[in-house]
Amino acid sequence: MSRTSPQSLAESAVEQQPVDQAAPTEPTLSHGLKQRHLSMIALGGVIGAGLFVGSGTAIAAAGPSIVLAYAISGALVMLVMRMLGEMAAAYPASGSFSVHSERAIGPWAGFTAGWAFWFLLCVAVGLEGIGAAGIVHAWLPGVPEWGLVAVFMVLFTVTNLAAVKNFGEFEFWFATLKVGAIVLFLVIGVLAVLGLLPGVDAPGTSNLTGHGGFMPNGSEGLIVGLLASVFAYGGLETVTIAAAESEHPVQGVAKAVRTAMWRIALFYVGSMAVVVVLLPWTAKEIPTKGPYVATLDHLGIPGAAQIMNVVVLVALLSAMNANIYGASRMATSLVARGQGPRAIGRLHGGVPRVAVLLSAVFGFLCVVLSYWRPNDIFQWLLNTIGAIILVVWFFIAVSQLILRRKLEREAPERLVVRMWLYPYLTVVALLAMVVVFVLMAREHETRVQLYYTGGLTVVLAIVGYVRQKAAERA
Repeated sequence: MSRTSPQSLAESAVEQQPVDQAAPTEPTLSHGLKQRHLSMIALGGVIGAGLFVGSGTAIAAAGPSIVLAYAISGALVMLVMRMLGEMAAAYPASGSFSVHSERAIGPWAGFTAGWAFWFLLCVAVGLEGIGAAGIVHAWLPGVPEWGLVAVFMVLFTVTNLAAVKNFGEFEFWFATLKVGAIVLFLVIGVLAVLGLLPGVDAPGTSNLTGHGGFMPNGSEGLIVGLLASVFAYGGLETVTIAAAESEHPVQGVAKAVRTAMWRIALFYVGSMAVVVVLLPWTAKEIPTKGPYVATLDHLGIPGAAQIMNVVVLVALLSAMNANIYGASRMATSLVARGQGPRAIGRLHGGVPRVAVLLSAVFGFLCVVLSYWRPNDIFQWLLNTIGAIILVVWFFIAVSQLILRRKLEREAPERLVVRMWLYPYLTVVALLAMVVVFVLMAREHETRVQLYYTGGLTVVLAIVGYVRQKAAERA
């Protein structure tokens, strides 16, 4: 007698009539992503330029306690990813958490979460393009930075206009290089910590306990490091969007989510631990050069700066590619559910080309504004996206809290991935998000971001609610 796996049961159930009769409509996209693409998108999604460069300022603020900050925020991200994975495996959708929010809370919530995330991704595309252009401009000073950004934009727009497998191939090789770089850094770092690297003495715990101790700037320093680390984890959501276009959506997203925990622990917490053990947190090179370059230079690794510049460039280009993809799919899903202009959602060979072009053009417009109006409009954009990812996580947690009960009651076979200790850890995650919001309100820089993001969220929620009520009356 043959046995059927839980994945097969769930995938079969997805093809049948949805449990919720008012389930959101999803566009018919192609299924060109293979399991290897999805696995590497999940691996690479957690490794961004924020880890390679931005973590330097966090170390300068928190000292060795940055390891604790990344561990705490990493634990929160693990919970969010598990919740999202549970819903994505039960209801694979290119709109991901936007679809789940609509299903659980209402159309206004799906509208708010979806368009806020689209806005975040488009602005991020511009920021990543600017960062990548800055690196290449140092190598080719004769080429203007805006021109380099334009080249990157055209490259990844063309990539995303073609079949989805092209996006998958780019991300596969980008992620391979990023993962390889992190693994190599960790191997070299661990050898140095153990005193097994030629010419380098084992540092012991001197850098952890000296220079003011493990928490030199007290709880305030830890809070700054915590806030910086929370937003460094953005990008994990892309794998649940991409899963809808994979050969086996349920199996793919389940595997990706189940391995997210060790990736976070290894790549983020592990690499931060290596840095603060090998270098004094007071080293000026950490915030100026970045923690990875500073550590490799300290160990006498030749060409460390240029090697890491290449890795950071790849991380930025990878993020551009992934964000154009994610933004286009989110916009297409929203339009298919009646949450935007129909023209945006038109498919050509299973690819939402209009949405790809719109997302890329909006991203390039942000680049133009960075040169034309850097102190007002562009700064407003930066402040507005500051806390969007946290708003999205909040919607994810609330949606999972509601949908899990419905799944257990009506379609338990779809629970291929289960949130741990439901509902207790979901509630813990929600409370942790509220704490982060409060901490953001206490710090001047993050307070401004919180206000702007809050304003955008309220405006979208009002528009979404008005649209929902109008649709109900029609």
